[in-house]
Amino acid sequence: MNILITGIHGFVGSNLVSGLKLHHTIYGLDIVSPPKDGVVKTFGWNELEQIPPIDCIIHLAGKAHDTKSQTNAHLYFEINTGLTQQIFDWFLSSPTQKFIYFSSVKAAADSVGESILTEEVVPAPKGPYGESKRAAEEYVRERGRDWERERNGEGETRRGRDEEREGDKEREREGEKKVYILRPCMIHGPGNKGNLNLLYNVVKKGIPYPLGAFENKRSFTSIGNLSFIITQLIEKEISSGTYNVADDEPLSTNELIALMAQTLKKPNRTWKLNKSFLQFCAKAGTLLHLPLNTSRLQKLTESYVVSNEKLKQALGITRMPVTARDGLRKTLKSFEKL
Repeated sequence: MNILITGIHGFVGSNLVSGLKLHHTIYGLDIVSPPKDGVVKTFGWNELEQIPPIDCIIHLAGKAHDTKSQTNAHLYFEINTGLTQQIFDWFLSSPTQKFIYFSSVKAAADSVGESILTEEVVPAPKGPYGESKRAAEEYVRERGRDWERERNGEGETRRGRDEEREGDKEREREGEKKVYILRPCMIHGPGNKGNLNLLYNVVKKGIPYPLGAFENKRSFTSIGNLSFIITQLIEKEISSGTYNVADDEPLSTNELIALMAQTLKKPNRTWKLNKSFLQFCAKAGTLLHLPLNTSRLQKLTESYVVSNEKLKQALGITRMPVTARDGLRKTLKSFEKL
């Protein structure tokens, strides 16, 4: 199968190439096009018409979430929304049958509190990252529906005979395009250099973690499970739809730090300081413009649990192949080489 991956030089793209290149022919689409092992050729965004016939597009390219809020808002929409519109329009005009779009849970909700995020939530993203991802999702859905109506000749008089109607349905099934909108939570794996790596280095240096009194739970997505999901979507006939992507088990920050300490063979320096005292310090930090403020304390201690039940039902499985702890252990061990 010929597969086109956009943003192929990124962390997720590189990992998907490693898993898919043994059984599929991989092409890339990126802002830069140096040779990459396992990729036949990488094209620039102005070279869409030169791309050979493709069976499936995996659209990863986008502007990552800037936790320091230093990115101009228009760049998120220019890249996350604009590039998605461009590649999806190309998909609809091509014979390609499958389109996999990597959105984000932030397109649905910036925070979930003590609830569990499902696909039924009414999207209410906050900030340009989530809003741009949400705008891209809406474009994919609306443009896809318009294309389906045009293809099916909505409003035209249908033939009267039963055998002709059955023939129409068969032709519709043959020409049907599958569109998957994936909303992964934090993806991690070998080569990842995000917030997980920052926390790992804090534990490695023996710096105490003072927020142990907050028992939050967060969902993660291991690259192993993500690669499995993509393979299933490519090789099987799964229903189109919007799906959350997460490991089965959420973990608390305390559990994550304990796992890091275990991997590093270092003592677990988790301090359970008084919550009220920390909240008072955070309020003072807000007034005095200190690093620890109310907003940052909330981000560090809030829960964000994501349900993957809809996706597992679509794939016909009861559990993801990689447990959250096993996936994290593999990622943490890779940090030793960085």
